[in-house]
Amino acid sequence: MDDEEKTANPGSTIGEAMGALIEAELKRILRPIAEDNDCVFVTAGRPKPRSAKPTKLKLKDAAGNEYQIDAVIANERMQPLVLIESKYIRYTKHNRDKGSWVCTAHYSLRRTFPSIRQSIAVLAGNWSKSSKAMMRSFDVNLFEVGFQRIVETLTEYGVDFAWGEKEREKAIAAWDNWQKLTDSQFEEIAHKLMHDIAPELRETLTATLSTAIPREIREIEITIESTLGESRHYTFNSMTEAIEFLENFDEAAMLNDDTGPALWSTEELNTPKQPSPLNGVDESNDED
Repeated sequence: MDDEEKTANPGSTIGEAMGALIEAELKRILRPIAEDNDCVFVTAGRPKPRSAKPTKLKLKDAAGNEYQIDAVIANERMQPLVLIESKYIRYTKHNRDKGSWVCTAHYSLRRTFPSIRQSIAVLAGNWSKSSKAMMRSFDVNLFEVGFQRIVETLTEYGVDFAWGEKEREKAIAAWDNWQKLTDSQFEEIAHKLMHDIAPELRETLTATLSTAIPREIREIEITIESTLGESRHYTFNSMTEAIEFLENFDEAAMLNDDTGPALWSTEELNTPKQPSPLNGVDESNDED
């Protein structure tokens, strides 16, 4: 991106710079832990044969889909153990897109690479509760650097980061002041932003890569699909429970749809509507 393009999109440019700053600090924190556990911290793909230039780190799932990942920790056989993402967003309107991408990519790659033990995502900026809940439901371990923390930290260095989506002049001023900062100041900013979550990040990764904890089966999942595409999912705490389930499996009961969940209760649909106590005032637009 040249200077003219940066001036045309100062908000986007400083956002990219902020994201890169946090990503670099995340790597600085986690790389030594990976190496101390005889693992490899990977941030780029295989170099190009002719130029020897590194390529983007992309992992391919079983269906052939490629996903660009910020970093991967692999063992000495180059089998992935941990997937690492660093995502910064300023506006919540981007939550669903980026959050859904993390869910899809990590879920698909974990099904392709059984060696993966952990998915880690550092979320910086404005992330909604629903987006974070969605990622957690896909077993992504979240660490957050809130937007207000970013604003307060940059204020210490003369950068006003609190502008609205249409406040272009404030974004330009922020970018101008950002460019005046030194490398050492950028390092200080990154350290302050990650200070609160760094201890837990280190602890989580150390426990994930540790060989001291014996490997045992925690959960068994059985998925059964019909010829029409219907599926049933069952989970068990032990192999004994799973085997007992299969030995007593009732195919007719499995194919019975009567007990499955519905979009909404049919009983409610068939219940006569009661008159409103507000004398006909329409409540249909009231918020929850």
